Amino acid sequence: MKLQKWTVGLAAAGIVTLPSLMQAQQPNMVQTMAEGTTLTGYVDVAAQWNLGTGNINKPAYAFNSTATGLGAPVSKGDGFNLNVVDLVLDKALDETPWAAGYHVELGFGPDAGTLATDSSFGNAGDFAVRQAYVSLRTPLGNGIDWKIGVFDTIVGYESTSGPNNPNYTRSYGYTIEPTTHEGILGTYKICDSASVTLGVANTFGPVIGSRHPNKEDTKVFMAAMTLTAPKNWGWLADSSFTAGVINGFSSTVPNFGGAGAGNGNLTHVYAGMTLATPVTGLKAGFAVDYRHPHDTIVKDDSWVYGLYASYQATEKLSVHGRAEFVDDKAGLIVPAGSTINVFALTCTVQYDLWKNVLSRAEVRWDNAQNGQLYGGVAGLPTLRNSVMLAANVVYKF
Repeated sequence: MKLQKWTVGLAAAGIVTLPSLMQAQQPNMVQTMAEGTTLTGYVDVAAQWNLGTGNINKPAYAFNSTATGLGAPVSKGDGFNLNVVDLVLDKALDETPWAAGYHVELGFGPDAGTLATDSSFGNAGDFAVRQAYVSLRTPLGNGIDWKIGVFDTIVGYESTSGPNNPNYTRSYGYTIEPTTHEGILGTYKICDSASVTLGVANTFGPVIGSRHPNKEDTKVFMAAMTLTAPKNWGWLADSSFTAGVINGFSSTVPNFGGAGAGNGNLTHVYAGMTLATPVTGLKAGFAVDYRHPHDTIVKDDSWVYGLYASYQATEKLSVHGRAEFVDDKAGLIVPAGSTINVFALTCTVQYDLWKNVLSRAEVRWDNAQNGQLYGGVAGLPTLRNSVMLAANVVYKF
């Protein structure tokens, strides 16, 4: 270590000491290890009004009710809501052949508790470890990117991150999909237009540390492929199609562990597309979710079909629509074994008035066909229709 002459003079006078100087000039190990790490996230708040009275029976889409620290269900209707505070520490993979990084995503607030990953910290009511994985690259062929730890599921048109979705409320497709897995996931980019993903996890999730109670070799296997239209395809450029399947153990299968129960296995199949159109600013999409429990008594399947449309009218103004049809015999959305189907329409207007702020207004109509699913003060529902108005504001940093 080279010291300036005046520095040595200060040390000789007893004003400073050489050990402290040497320590100060050593690289900070924490800073070196954290180099390239970014801190991002968002704060998601909303106001929601369910038209009419008697909202005890609400549409059963994800995050429409939340769980408090005491574990009691709380409606988001007719009031103001803190949805979630999301914090992300991320060190992305660079372009080197043996790149390494990590991703940690933590949620705070009612939606985090509803996600129910139940980490070793305990669900703690309003806290969840949403994702926490080490990312690695191995230079085989074009390179395989790995995630090892807890990661988002590989299927679905919508994300657990609300700001990434075209609408404020979640779809029924998202509602029946798995959310997170604990395991290992590898993605290989075949070319600019095609990639494949394969993975193995403990369960369908979302509980961190969950295992099959009796068969330690029972796991969940997943695979997906994404195709993207190349730039030279004219107005179809950047359109994408994804198909995926997840199969294996889930402790949430009805009747698991009981007399004559199922084997705890599920199969989830997904296909979805985002399609560019000749109209500038207009994109369309579709999604199909199929969920099949491998029960030894009753094999009740769930189907959700979704159509999407988004139009970027101006730099700040966009409009997003979604239509869904639910055929659910497994009791995820409607009472098990019923003949009731659900049709839902959602329209969202987004206007980015403030910097870093996503602001949107939404109207949603859920219709129970051939029966009543909504409303009522207590006990049985009395209405076939549920109409909801919402205003959503998200600050992203």
